[in-house]
Amino acid sequence: MKIWIFLTAILLAASVAFGAGSDAVVGLWKTPEDESKLEFFKCGDKICVRIAWLKEPNYTDKKEGPVGLPKVDRNNPDPALKNRPMLGLQIMEGFTAAGDGRWENGIIYNPDNGKTYRGKFRLVSPHRLDLRGFIGISLFGGNCILTR
Repeated sequence: MKIWIFLTAILLAASVAFGAGSDAVVGLWKTPEDESKLEFFKCGDKICVRIAWLKEPNYTDKKEGPVGLPKVDRNNPDPALKNRPMLGLQIMEGFTAAGDGRWENGIIYNPDNGKTYRGKFRLVSPHRLDLRGFIGISLFGGNCILTR
């Protein structure tokens, strides 16, 4: 009987530690090299993401934009959206829980090149999230590791 109580306690602790629910990914995540922080938040029953912090929120090179002014979504293919501020810009949407710490069927917008990709991510641990953006099928894409 003691072994069953012990195993149940371990399973409960593991589910809390690895957060099977969408709340486990909600919050701030750092991109590689601490260039930015992304805020994962609930949007209905799905997960969305916006840029919450930038290491360099203003232009520093006149080739990129007016020096000292806040960065904008200048690479967006839609001319009406090119002046949106980067801070607060929603770049991911529509991720649905797929079980086992995985979220799928989302859309990722990359403001660096103005392109949109399909995406999925997996909560590896409470402090690591593996993100994958791809075109068509997951085989054709790239990875990014986010940390807390």
